[in-house]
Amino acid sequence: MDNNNNPTPLLKSMQAQVNDLIQRLNLTRKAADTEALEERSVQPDFWSNPADAQKVMQQLSSLKAQIDRWRSLESRVSDTLELAELNDESLADDIIKETEALALLLDKMSLEVLFSGEHDRTHALLSIHAGAGGTDAQDWAQMLERMYLRWVEANGYKVEILDRSDGEEAGLKSVTMSIKGDYAYGYLRSEQGVHRLVRLSPFNSSGSRETSFAKVELWPDIEGNIDIDVQEKDLRIDTYRANGAGGQNVQKNETAIRITHLPTGLVVSCQNERSQMQNRERAMQVLKSRLYELERKKHDAEISALKGENVDAGWGNQIRSYVLHPYQLVKDHRTNFEVGNTTAVLNGEINSFMEAFLRYRIGETSA
Repeated sequence: MDNNNNPTPLLKSMQAQVNDLIQRLNLTRKAADTEALEERSVQPDFWSNPADAQKVMQQLSSLKAQIDRWRSLESRVSDTLELAELNDESLADDIIKETEALALLLDKMSLEVLFSGEHDRTHALLSIHAGAGGTDAQDWAQMLERMYLRWVEANGYKVEILDRSDGEEAGLKSVTMSIKGDYAYGYLRSEQGVHRLVRLSPFNSSGSRETSFAKVELWPDIEGNIDIDVQEKDLRIDTYRANGAGGQNVQKNETAIRITHLPTGLVVSCQNERSQMQNRERAMQVLKSRLYELERKKHDAEISALKGENVDAGWGNQIRSYVLHPYQLVKDHRTNFEVGNTTAVLNGEINSFMEAFLRYRIGETSA
């Protein structure tokens, strides 16, 4: 076989990558989980609770499919490598074709590792809040809103604005949107945190350089019933008139809903639906999603504290800086990934930041 067309080095590299990804997915533990679920499924009283039994069977099916896919890929790469090392000219074309097919399959399946979080496949709830910086910060919050709306449009997602509070002079104080589509939450995980803008201010006469902050929050938009107990006595529910663009779009009745969860202080608003009842139902769904995520983060923080890790995620810890003056640069401070084309980034071209963060997270998890 011609050394220039020898696929052996690539196959060895792929084999090492597959082995590494299988370890990251912890397939050995998942195989043990599969055995435990199979033993449970043959118990005489297994179907006494059909709803629970169905969940177990779905989980079992998902685990089996994942294990089978990765073991099949592992076997195909190993078999092709063995054939390549025989250096048989009559097999050369077939081996090259199989190597190319395996490379494409491995690239596709690598996403499964990047999106391995519990809710990575789900829709997302994203909020933007103007921070320190007055009118500049409110304008910055609106610039971020536009950036995410452009990203949504470019990537085929659907968006629904649930609540929006305009700024006093310009921009916005806060906005909450629902972003629907496969892996919306998984991709947008990279965006939660404080975003910092440095530019020449268009809002002061001296045109001095200003630094503004806005905070992005994210939760999985979990559809259906969420196993969170919310007591009516723990809620304060206020109604108000929804914002509109004027004329017929302004609601004359108080259809918008604001729900405050008193034990946690969480506040959720919804004004997008036509009726007060619809807004209340949507606001409750958002509240339950936020409470669910709050509990998950509390659990993760407790585990991190036991590991001795720094879990501080305070307001001042910007995750990304957008510098428009005196030079042009967008830099993510977690991954050190940076882009000089600030216009493209602010027009929604942020997939490269998302992928860099996902790969960074995988590295952190395996460390």
